[in-house]
Amino acid sequence: MTKTIGYRDWRWLALWWLHFFLLWSTINGQTRYSIPEELKQGSVVGNLAKDLGLGLSEIFDRKLRVSSEAGKQYFSVDAGKGELVVNDRIDRETLCGQSTSCVLPLQVVIEDPLQLFRVEVEIQDINDNEPRFPSNDITLEVAESTGLGVRFPLESAIDPDVGSNALKSYTLSKDECFNIRIKELAGGRKVPELILTKNVDREKKAVHKLLLTALDGGNPVRSGTAQLSIIVLDNNDNVPAFEKTLYKVSISENAAEGAIIVQTKATDMDDGQNGEIEYSFGSHTSNTVLSVFSIDHTSGTIFLKGKLDFETTPNYELDISAKDKGSPRMEGHCTVHVEVLDVNDNAPEIILTSPPKPVREDSPNGTVVALLSARDLDSGVNGKVTLQLPKKCPFTLKPSFSHNYALVTSGVLDRENVSVYNIEITASDSGSPPLSSKKMIPVSITDVNDNPPIFTQTSYNVYLKENGVPGSILYSVSASDLDFGENAKISYSILDSKVQDVSVSSYVYINSDNGSIYSMHSFDYEKLKVFQIQVQAKDQGSPSLSSNTTVHVFILDQNDNAPAVIYPSSAALGSLSHQRMPRSAKAGHLVTKVTAVDADSGHNAWISYKLSEATDASLFTVNLYTGEVRTKRAVSEQDDSSQRLLIEIKDDGEPVQSATVTVSILLEDGLHEPILDIRQKVTEPIKKTGRITLYLILSLASVSVLSLVTFLILAVKCMRNSSSSGSCCMTRTDFDNYKNPKRNLQIQLNTDGPIKYVEVLGGDMLSQSQSFRSCMSPMSPMSEYSDFTLIKPSSTTDFNEVISVLDASLPDSTWTFESQQVSKKSTNDRNN
Repeated sequence: MTKTIGYRDWRWLALWWLHFFLLWSTINGQTRYSIPEELKQGSVVGNLAKDLGLGLSEIFDRKLRVSSEAGKQYFSVDAGKGELVVNDRIDRETLCGQSTSCVLPLQVVIEDPLQLFRVEVEIQDINDNEPRFPSNDITLEVAESTGLGVRFPLESAIDPDVGSNALKSYTLSKDECFNIRIKELAGGRKVPELILTKNVDREKKAVHKLLLTALDGGNPVRSGTAQLSIIVLDNNDNVPAFEKTLYKVSISENAAEGAIIVQTKATDMDDGQNGEIEYSFGSHTSNTVLSVFSIDHTSGTIFLKGKLDFETTPNYELDISAKDKGSPRMEGHCTVHVEVLDVNDNAPEIILTSPPKPVREDSPNGTVVALLSARDLDSGVNGKVTLQLPKKCPFTLKPSFSHNYALVTSGVLDRENVSVYNIEITASDSGSPPLSSKKMIPVSITDVNDNPPIFTQTSYNVYLKENGVPGSILYSVSASDLDFGENAKISYSILDSKVQDVSVSSYVYINSDNGSIYSMHSFDYEKLKVFQIQVQAKDQGSPSLSSNTTVHVFILDQNDNAPAVIYPSSAALGSLSHQRMPRSAKAGHLVTKVTAVDADSGHNAWISYKLSEATDASLFTVNLYTGEVRTKRAVSEQDDSSQRLLIEIKDDGEPVQSATVTVSILLEDGLHEPILDIRQKVTEPIKKTGRITLYLILSLASVSVLSLVTFLILAVKCMRNSSSSGSCCMTRTDFDNYKNPKRNLQIQLNTDGPIKYVEVLGGDMLSQSQSFRSCMSPMSPMSEYSDFTLIKPSSTTDFNEVISVLDASLPDSTWTFESQQVSKKSTNDRNN
């Protein structure tokens, strides 16, 4: 073997010269570069960012990356300069073998939006390999009787380089008997043949030593040598001759082992052993061929020994030798060309170029999700691949170039229904039978805030006992959101509203995280019975969505009010009430009546009366339910003139609340006038007293004419509806959903003017209906609080008592008094 002087220096000069004149071009949307092989790591291939029209900032922001279909990453991108640089040693012979064209396809992927560019890098051959013979020593036997012009095939040299750097010619050292000729086979392969130009004479020279040199076409030229030893043999003057110099056969790549490829046949005109032929592969047959084929040495039949693969080796060239058994042995040669036929034995392959990105559920149609490609190692129709997606899939495949596809959206996405799509892509070829493969691509759907929070109920009813501890929890509302992440995080708030002209936030507050509602102070049923809270649930999406619900809070009454005595009115000033009674009173005589009210409701407001202590317990009795104080027997002369009663008033609540009142009764002689009892409808004339005070006269005189007329009209109505002129019954009447509680006021007067007793009956005391009899008409029926006219015998003292009673029982009402002369009427008139 020889080596050209100065080869390394020329090689590196050529490398740098080619690197300096790098070419790139864009063909059909593809960028192409050309570089020589064996460039140093870090060598610049080209300015990729500039050629793709990208700014330097986009390289990092859009996550530019380069992938090679060859598997190994020979190139990378300098993010600072946007240049495509060599990342690893590139050996064209390793990548492409003897192929004249060597192109490395690269896929450049950038995101936001997702784009795919195809870049091709052509690897140009440099003359970095010298021709090599399979064996450095070649031995050839030539009979001395061999005729002139006979050719002897020699082993070919192998040069991995291609093009102009490939094997070009052979030379042979000078010899008078032999010369060399180059034979070019199919595919451009050059085989040297030794030609006998002069008869050899064994007796003169038994062995000819020649030097066979193989030269390539590179610059500088590289070469390889082999020692050729030609042994001159005695006569065997006929060479075996094949019927054909070239056999062409075709065989399917899925042929079974042992299948017959072809039967070669040679004949020898000699007789005996000189005519017996033995077949074999040529001496320079490669191990690859020997591992796939075998030959019958006697018949010349070639068999399939190993497995064929069209995708690896589409054809074979077999050199077959036929030797006789003469001495010297004569040898004939032929070539068998085996073409391997493609069979659909490779399923299509789906390659994910860019991993799938999460997709927003509101993404428009055509949004790129992933990039992929399909390939089939088979050829022709066997390598034609079609891709298919499942039916009713909101995605489709959009073809780009060279079997590359973009997976894009094509329908409505809803994360709440499907959060992850496992898209099964089926790749099928057009072979017979067709082969297919599948690849699962998971695509996550990211949430968009398109669902408002939803409460578990449209409204809530909360029942809360009054007098609760401030800060205690009232209720917990709950809402859910079908969205995900921040879009599903819910915060609760109370919308501003008024409760008795006060902001609801003064009564309650809400935990914004869990929807628990807490009281800010204790509630009083007597002041507030029911109120509403508007609660809003809002998510944290952008823009945020919300929904509202109403919480109805009902305050439940507790027995927290003791009965309040409203008559005798002196109980408001002290604990003692003075009453007079004639000694002539009989059993059952009504002495007075104790009246009390309870601010509570229901059972808590049911009142009972009991005589707790008395000067003479045998003389008086108290009605349990009405509070009437009556005599149990007739008064005798032996009874003390001063009687003292302690009356206890209890409600029906738990625990029981109570109050007491002390009534002092003076027994007098000569006091025979009967008292008025409204419930018994007893009406007797009341004597006019003349005790009208100056204050009442001035007050009545100051009333306007219009008011006087109105009062007179109301008085006439009251007189018509009343069966007694000595008493007055008042009731608040209902008008159009009037909801204020009503009370019944009954007043009984003595004939000399002072009030005997006053009875105020409310719906909560006797029944829950809160309905009363009425003999007075409200002056303003449509107002929330009505004014009433009270007609009563003129007495300054009496009016003060009535005022205190009315203020205690009906604090929200306005009262107007009018004097009326009451005259004595007959029993018939009273009945009427």
